[in-house]
Amino acid sequence: MKTPSSALYGVVAAVLGGVALAVQSRLNGELGRQLGDGVAAALISFGGGLVVLLAATSATRTGRASAARFRDAVRHRRLRAWQCVGGVLGAFYVLSQGLAAAALGVALFTVAGVAGQVVSGLLVDRAGFGPGDPRPVTTPRAVGALLTVVAVGVAVADRLDAPGHLWLILLPLLAGAGLGVQQGLNGHVGKHSGGVLFATTLNFGVGMVALVVAEAVVVAVRGLPGPLPSDWHLYVGGLLGIVAISSTVYAVRTIGVLMLGLSAVAGQLIGAVLLDLTSGRLATGTVLGVALTLVAAAVAGVPRRTAPTG
Repeated sequence: MKTPSSALYGVVAAVLGGVALAVQSRLNGELGRQLGDGVAAALISFGGGLVVLLAATSATRTGRASAARFRDAVRHRRLRAWQCVGGVLGAFYVLSQGLAAAALGVALFTVAGVAGQVVSGLLVDRAGFGPGDPRPVTTPRAVGALLTVVAVGVAVADRLDAPGHLWLILLPLLAGAGLGVQQGLNGHVGKHSGGVLFATTLNFGVGMVALVVAEAVVVAVRGLPGPLPSDWHLYVGGLLGIVAISSTVYAVRTIGVLMLGLSAVAGQLIGAVLLDLTSGRLATGTVLGVALTLVAAAVAGVPRRTAPTG
């Protein structure tokens, strides 16, 4: 039985997970800036998370059982190969952090990423791309998606006089859109493996392979990245990614998918604003964009009314 206190804990966990994702963007962005190589920053972040997840999966009975179910599902073609590559899109999101978060600021980066997620989620649900049934495009969800696009325009208004970095806004927009598709793909893996831990581990493993290939190309073209920074906290981005995912696993049991999404978005945006505020990079347009994105997420989450029966 759900109690008010358990629901409160769920909301707090989801918000903290969103804050963890915002902090991850700041750390990976700074790591990419200091290395002079955003791909290397993403590789380090994914690598750290993958080591922890592999250890947890192999050490737990649940993780080993999920791996066995996954192999059986792939062998009998209940799970297709293309449904197992969601980690590539996760890697692209982390890569965009290393390439764009430092230049854009965490708040603007997060606004663009959330906008991409909302619009993509609308289309992914409509197409039935995930393991569930297709969901119709309701008026609140369509309005919410439109508002997030407007929010990006408001957030970048202060940058129009310096367009040099504006093209970078495309990275979090596309990466956020990719997260919507990734969630659908990972849903198939989770359904057939029966374990969130294994699905997360596979996600990190596939993304790691993609990033290794990408970094090999970067090194061949531009050479090795700069020396590793001495600041230890720049290397915990992967762990923060695990925190963000784990918080959703806990929270969805007590508050449901709708409140989970709204709470996580709120955490991302609030964390991003606080981070940029402490660094003196927060612009008025970005604050307005964040506020509008919060409104958009709330509007998109309005449940569909069903006609009474009987």
